[in-house]
Formats: sequence, structure tokens, C-alpha cells
Amino acid sequence: MAFVMRGSSTAREDFAILVGNDIADEQIDLLAAVFAIARIEYPDLNTAEQIHRVDQLALRVKRLVRPAADPRDIVWALNHVLFEVEAFRGNRDDYYDPLNSFLNEVLDRKVGIPITLSILYMEVARRVGFPMSGVGMPGHFLLKYYDIDGRDTLIDVYENGRIVSPADCQSRLDQIYSGQVPLQPDFLQPVGRRQILTRVLNNLKSIYLNSRSFRKALPVVDLILTIYPRSPEDVKARALLRYSVGQLRGSVEDFEDYLKMSPEASDADEIRQTALSIRRTMANMN
Repeated sequence: MAFVMRGSSTAREDFAILVGNDIADEQIDLLAAVFAIARIEYPDLNTAEQIHRVDQLALRVKRLVRPAADPRDIVWALNHVLFEVEAFRGNRDDYYDPLNSFLNEVLDRKVGIPITLSILYMEVARRVGFPMSGVGMPGHFLLKYYDIDGRDTLIDVYENGRIVSPADCQSRLDQIYSGQVPLQPDFLQPVGRRQILTRVLNNLKSIYLNSRSFRKALPVVDLILTIYPRSPEDVKARALLRYSVGQLRGSVEDFEDYLKMSPEASDADEIRQTALSIRRTMANMN
């Protein structure tokens, strides 16, 4: 059953429904969840309309795919519609533009980063009966599919759907990490939907933190904690963000939760002092 956004719900409420612990990872509606992320920036975004846009792309691909088509033919059809006809491409001019992380903007502007282009590609592929998996290689997101004999093929959507080899992946790692990171087998293993969503959110969080856009980073961390509510580092990150934007009560509560989760952390004494200082400030305000 397709997810339907409730008229008065918030992005966080919808996201919590979509990624709740009662939902198996493979049952998560990835597309609806990605559009729920977009609603932190576009609260009035119509999720159903956005999903319909992806459905229409899939219909166009499906018209090019004959019954029992070879996987390479399906990849050709996907690449033809998405990259040749629609001209989706990687945003090399402004890679760290936060708009690259919002799939509605990717659909509008036809540019994105590896993970958002990959999500679009795999969701179109799924709709034509061609399941693909995300591959969370460090620094660069890929896709993978398996043929009938179980052999896997890697696709780089950022490179217009090019089929890539492990050697190509090592070259990409060399570009990103100046030759300091050797390719490991686990770099090319499939990742789950919660991991994909977390990677989207972590990318967005990093962009906002680097630009000191703390008010924008805060709802992003809220969504990360919706997936992993017991993540000490994310609880601490939210505490710092709340403090930065003047949310003292929420900040001190997060700092104290962090201490409960990680009482032996290397920064525990510093955090205790910070929490105590905030409580004193709050007391003086009353």
C-alpha cells in the first residue's frame, strides 16, 4: 500500500511512520521517506504528486523494455530515459548545494549527487520490475543488480548509469582520498534502506554544519534520531545544535541523555559541566 501524507502532519511525524521499528527494512517506502526528508525544507510538498512524477518516468522506461528483457537492455532503457531524454546529471558545478539532497529539487532541476540520483534510478527500476541495491562505498554511492546466475554488476548513476568495475571503484577512491584508502570487499556490499536514508541525512547535516546553518541542521538531526534514537553521537549533536539556537531545555535534556548512554565517554566530564552551566543559566532566567 502506498504511503499517503496526512494533511496536518509534519515531516518528522511522517518520517517516523515510514521508518518505525515495526517496519522491516526491506518494507520501508524509500521514495516516500526521501520526500518526507524534503518536507523539512518544503513543508507543503505534495508527496503523492512527487511520487506520480517518478511513476511516469517508470512508465516511459517500461515502454522500451520487452518481456523477459536482458538486464543490460533494461539498464539501457533506464539510461536512455533518465540521462539522454530527461538529461539528469551529476551536479559538478555545485556539489555541496543542499538542494542536491532534496529529491523534488533533483526532479525539477535535473541535477543531483550520487545518492539522490541513485535513489531516483533504483525507484524507477523497481517500478519496471528490476530490483537494484544501493552500495554505500565511502565517498561515492553506487547501485548493484544481480543477474539470473547471481553475478553482480555495479552501476555509477553519477556517471550517467555507466557500468563500473572494482578497478574503477578503486580509481574513484583514489580521487576522493588521494590514494590513501584501498578498496575493501565490504565497500561494495548492498546497504539497507535505513542506511540509505541515514546517508542522505548525514550528507545534508554536514552541508548545513559546514555553512553554520544550525537551524537547518537541527531538523535533519531530528530525522536521524528518528531512525536511530539511541545514537549517542547524534544525541550530542542535537544537544549542541539546540544550544546554538537557544533551545536550552532541549539542549540540557539531550546532554544528560548522552551521559546516560555514554557515561565513560572521553568528553563526559566536559559535557557534565556544560549541562550544569546550562541549568544554572535556566535557573537565573526564572
